[in-house]
Amino acid sequence: MRLVTGRWLLVAGLRRSMFSTVLLSALVAAPAAVRAQDLGIEVGTAAPAAKVFTLDGKEADLAQYIGKTAVVMEFWATWCPNCKELEPTLVEALKKYGTQVKFVGVAVSVNESPERVKAYVAKHSLPGDHFFDTKGNATGAYDVPATSYVVVISKAGKVVYTGLGGKQNLDAAIKKAL
Repeated sequence: MRLVTGRWLLVAGLRRSMFSTVLLSALVAAPAAVRAQDLGIEVGTAAPAAKVFTLDGKEADLAQYIGKTAVVMEFWATWCPNCKELEPTLVEALKKYGTQVKFVGVAVSVNESPERVKAYVAKHSLPGDHFFDTKGNATGAYDVPATSYVVVISKAGKVVYTGLGGKQNLDAAIKKAL
């Protein structure tokens, strides 16, 4: 009986290990858009205020947008390849929804300077209002997992979408906010 019990425990342990491996593999192989909802601020929560700085160094607060209009907020960096890949999608969304939605870019302060961000925004004609998160207040408040992180906020001030990566369906996300 003891030998049978030992074999059963060995088989149960192998099954559990195989299940864990398959589950982990599925999560890693899943597209970023599918996994994105597990990262960052929780969908359905109230969008938080956060102190940031304009690219001219003046203090500002992201609360100025919340509860007034729908908002598309991207956390980005000049050195981020996913952010660069997302730029055309943001420009197209602005063309389509620019009168209904406010576009806000929050540059993270990792390996960045406000001057570098300001020059990049001007050179690439990036849409919307841009800020620099000097102290990490916004990245902390929104629990930002990485650059190219997008948060869409409804006019009521609720987070309706979060996504990560260069390929995101912002059209569908914005429709949730309207």
